[in-house]
Amino acid sequence: MNVQTQRVPTTAVERVTTLSNADLNDLYDAAAAAIDDGGGFGWLQPPDRDDMIQYWKGVLLIPERDLLVARLDGVIAGSAQLQRSPRNNEAQALVGQLTTFFVAPWARGHALAPHLVQGVEELATAYGLKVLTLDVRATQVRAIEIYERSGYVHWGTNPRYALVDGQWITGYYYSKDLDGSQAAFSDRS
Repeated sequence: MNVQTQRVPTTAVERVTTLSNADLNDLYDAAAAAIDDGGGFGWLQPPDRDDMIQYWKGVLLIPERDLLVARLDGVIAGSAQLQRSPRNNEAQALVGQLTTFFVAPWARGHALAPHLVQGVEELATAYGLKVLTLDVRATQVRAIEIYERSGYVHWGTNPRYALVDGQWITGYYYSKDLDGSQAAFSDRS
């Protein structure tokens, strides 16, 4: 009997402070695939490769932003960012935002998305943040499921969150107390 063993791909989530040309191209390819699949963290159509590569380079220059990437067999397949408040915003110094979250469609099913969320949370905790917030289009069902399984609580709804193909799309707002003390509440029925 011929039994074949199936190779399990390697996965990793890491914070990056520099990106090689290969990483930048991987980020573009993964992001463009996510955008084409409807999960474009604001973009509706993939921008020009050079424009998006400049965007990723710019992210690395912002002191209050941290870029985390998910790798599948060494290739960047997704990312998320932790955005901290600027120094002049002392009132929100303990609140961060999970933003620009995506996993390319070809890399889904390997637990990269929940690991990215966890990576952002761990980094936020290391910075001493107490709360993470995020917002998401109501049409992003997979992302919403991941957020809710990760303990994020839906607290607000905006029926005019984004304009997509001439139609207003509803958006949801979530938060999570990183110390686990958050009371369960929701305005979405």
